[in-house]
Amino acid sequence: MKFSEREKYIGLLKKEVIPALGCTEPIAVALAAARAKQLLGKMPEKVVVKVSSNIFKNGMGVGIPGTGMVGLKIAAALGIVCGVPEKKLEVLGDVNGEHVGEAKEFMENSEIEIGVKEKCEKLYIECDAISGNDVSKVIIKECHTNIVHESFNGVIVKFKETDEPEAVKSNDDGIDIELNIDNIFEFGTTEPIDNLSFILEGAVMNKRISDEGLKNTYGLQVGKKIMENIDRGFLCNDIMTHAMAVTAAASDARMAGCTLPAMSNSGSGNQGITVFLPIIAVADKMGINEEKLTRALIIGNLVAIHIKKYLGRLSALCGCVVASAGASSGIVYMLGGGSMEIGFAIKNMIANITGMICDGAKTGCGLKVSTGVSSAVQSALLAIDGIVVSCHEGIIDNCVEKTIKNLALIGSQAMNETDTCILNIMTCK
Repeated sequence: MKFSEREKYIGLLKKEVIPALGCTEPIAVALAAARAKQLLGKMPEKVVVKVSSNIFKNGMGVGIPGTGMVGLKIAAALGIVCGVPEKKLEVLGDVNGEHVGEAKEFMENSEIEIGVKEKCEKLYIECDAISGNDVSKVIIKECHTNIVHESFNGVIVKFKETDEPEAVKSNDDGIDIELNIDNIFEFGTTEPIDNLSFILEGAVMNKRISDEGLKNTYGLQVGKKIMENIDRGFLCNDIMTHAMAVTAAASDARMAGCTLPAMSNSGSGNQGITVFLPIIAVADKMGINEEKLTRALIIGNLVAIHIKKYLGRLSALCGCVVASAGASSGIVYMLGGGSMEIGFAIKNMIANITGMICDGAKTGCGLKVSTGVSSAVQSALLAIDGIVVSCHEGIIDNCVEKTIKNLALIGSQAMNETDTCILNIMTCK
């Protein structure tokens, strides 16, 4: 692998694996609102937010950090009151009790409209901040932090011709990043370890929020209750159960509005949690050294990014399917497997939990995360023994890359009607 390609792999990881405070869909709304207020230059009298159905779905029932509240309206109000747009997915990193009070007051005394925009990208946010005759507009597309339009009173301040995230563009030499399982494995296992150690920041960050979820009462307490049932003797303290507990606990805390950040993957904190923590949990149980853990985390995160590239940022398919496949890949590496066995694990994962729906970000995500982690460990253990679902079954192809594309085809196209049906059910309850 050429040096320039290795640099782009690292650049891709640093672009797609970043800290995020709170569920990234309402946080992206807060980001748009914060930037719109900044452009307006004063407190708005009215805020109008239009989002894609996928953003709307993921913002309905998820906790907003530090507020004890759910929904896009409080996210937008906090963005107006205290958001720092330069912090991107940590735009609400400075929120405190006083800010929450101000945001609630703003919601009572000002008009905040939240609506669904028809016929737009799956990740789309448009925010107008209005005061008298002054109007500022911010539009985010394709990526949670990708601001493509800024204007004030109709005068464009910023406009991007392309919405393609910078990390996946070709650089000056015209060579694109060639993501595939073999190249990911080669990079993850041969790159000098000093160049990869940055990934351990995510391990520390996601372990911290997991510990918080295990210690305190958040959401459905999926992770915490698994641990309690281990202590009761109802469950075994094996690598699968341990991985399920620590990963679900982090999701429990995050979805319920915990004020600790998570290290995200491909724009999703839950996906970052679901890639990192099963690998960390298995490493802890097996006494894996830091270098091997580091390489496993690199492989796992890149596999998740690779699959997500085909699927898109938001879809009707639950993101834990993708993230769990990344986790399974990292576990395979720690168990001594190579790129062939990683391919086996990915096929096993796709044969198992493809079709798990995304019905919005919420406290119940901890249940889906625990299911994904269970499948990740099981798929890895089968793969290590050379067991893989054959190409004669279902959507599995002999080629792992074609199998990944088959998964993406289902999630990004075949389940579009499912997405519409889910939103209709959620909004008509």
